[in-house]
Amino acid sequence: MASEEASLDRLPSALVATIMTKLDIASICSLASTSSTFRSCARHILSFLPSFHLLDIAPSGDLLRPLLPPNPCLMSLKVDCGRLDDSAIAFLLKPSLSDLCLHNCADFSGRLLSEIGTRCKDLRSLYLGSVAEQRGRAIHISDLEELLGGCSHLEALILMFDVSLFLRHNFARVWASASQKLTSLEIGYISSVTVTELLSPNLGSHLPSNPVQPCILPSIQKLCLNVDYITDAMVGTISKGLILLTHLDLQDAPLIEPRITFDLTNAGLQQINQLGRLKHLSLVRSQEFLITYFRRVNDLGLLLMADKCANLESICLGGFCRVTDTGFKTILHSCTRLYKLKVTHGTHLTDLVFHDISATSLTLTHVSLRRCNLLTNHAVLSLASNKELKVLDLRDCRSLGDEALQAIGTLPRLKILLLDGSDITDAGLLYLRPSVISSLYALSLRGCKRLTDKCITALFNGCCVLELRELDLSNLPNLSDNGVLLLAKSRIPFFELRMRQCPLIGDTSVMALASMLVDEARHGSSLRLLDLYNCGGITLLAFRWLKKPYFPRLKWLGVTGNANRDMVDALARSRPFLHVACHGEELGADPYDTSDGLYTHDYDDVDEFEQWLLEGDMDGNYEEMGDLENNDEMVV
Repeated sequence: MASEEASLDRLPSALVATIMTKLDIASICSLASTSSTFRSCARHILSFLPSFHLLDIAPSGDLLRPLLPPNPCLMSLKVDCGRLDDSAIAFLLKPSLSDLCLHNCADFSGRLLSEIGTRCKDLRSLYLGSVAEQRGRAIHISDLEELLGGCSHLEALILMFDVSLFLRHNFARVWASASQKLTSLEIGYISSVTVTELLSPNLGSHLPSNPVQPCILPSIQKLCLNVDYITDAMVGTISKGLILLTHLDLQDAPLIEPRITFDLTNAGLQQINQLGRLKHLSLVRSQEFLITYFRRVNDLGLLLMADKCANLESICLGGFCRVTDTGFKTILHSCTRLYKLKVTHGTHLTDLVFHDISATSLTLTHVSLRRCNLLTNHAVLSLASNKELKVLDLRDCRSLGDEALQAIGTLPRLKILLLDGSDITDAGLLYLRPSVISSLYALSLRGCKRLTDKCITALFNGCCVLELRELDLSNLPNLSDNGVLLLAKSRIPFFELRMRQCPLIGDTSVMALASMLVDEARHGSSLRLLDLYNCGGITLLAFRWLKKPYFPRLKWLGVTGNANRDMVDALARSRPFLHVACHGEELGADPYDTSDGLYTHDYDDVDEFEQWLLEGDMDGNYEEMGDLENNDEMVV
């Protein structure tokens, strides 16, 4: 080891620094733990790195502070703030930043917003998630005012929290000070009434001191909002007020069945895209709180909308229960540039919509038809004429069988295939072997109850190099440990493996996955996410195999916590950067939401980084770091 370090010492420091600046933060810190030469170099380069991205783990303030010394070159900062609070503001917010992305800011107060406006005046892009959601934290309208007024160069703003907490009578006045360069705005939750008042041209005309209001958000091209109700008034105001809009994404989640004045009707659809600029349109009624639909929209509404939407490239319609084949077919034949089609809860959508799709000029690459229960194999046969398909989501289309798989097997570019709840068999999966399995990145077979252990052989037996990284085998009553043993023998380097609600999966599966070899030598596979929630055979023995050194890259784990509470707590203590979910919640966001493009992960190898963060001598390093920072130096 000494001779290796000696040879490293002879490398020119400029060469080492140049190489390390090409790496991400996790890799830099991993290298720093391997030799004194790399450690010394890492101390230096953190003072001039242009970007610092660390979203795979949520570091504490004590761990993160030494990694963010004074750095006039830092332009982009992305951090998971799940373990941070207002005390981290001082070292997070740098005046040089142009791109700031802070996830999981629940323990911050509204002071975070005001300090960003004060300290980061050159920001171009800002993402803030879950601000002040922790009990006892609060955001005041003055905090938002300082943010919008201070960041006068903002071009993209994403506020992923509930902004309806702000007082409505001050809300519009505050947004009048927002950057005139703002082209993209996304808000986690806002009431439709507030949106309407914000964008109304006669806003504030009742105030004698300001009879004529300037245009609010004049440059907006992309608007994404989660609201309480999508209404005619809101849609009309958006269409008239935002004349440069090209991307409109609206989703609501009603708590009660909406009245006509708080709903979307045919008249509201007719107001969309009056200037014909829209390229991307998404209108979705979520059933998060109530099973409800857009009951006041029918085929006529889509016919009226289609007249002005010829330039649409992607469309997402969710919850239009009264629209039939006539309406959906109008969209397909009117929007000749369409490449992305997404329909959810299309209760009257049938195979007839697609029977002549090969005669159109459409080149679809993304198709999602989730919970369209009337679709059969014939629809998939027609869709398969689009050989450029990359994403095909047919979840909960329960009438699909092996004939559909045969058609899907002719799609050589397919990257994501979701077949949850379909009526396919082990034999049918053989159709994917010749052309499709080698190109797939994500495959979901959740709830395909006819599948058995033989589905693993059908998919992977004899296959060599695969790109498949995400596999969902949840809710398969006939999948057992034998199937997982076959999966482990395939040595496919999965990133995500979901097997929740499989009663025959037990300790043997965990041991097999923990022991599988990747790259000839590495144990525990490359799994970042493993979901074993409510698997019938998991006992205390399995938890011993979930500890390090097994599963070294694991970041998300789903288990049943009630019966194994002590073991779950012990595991969480031994692996503080592992997110353990034990209440049945799905791990992460919906991994197959492809509304904004092909879903992929940008995973970092952070196992060595964790080891570095958890080294026993870190306290000594921090003391050294503090002394050197006083001399304008920095260390890792």
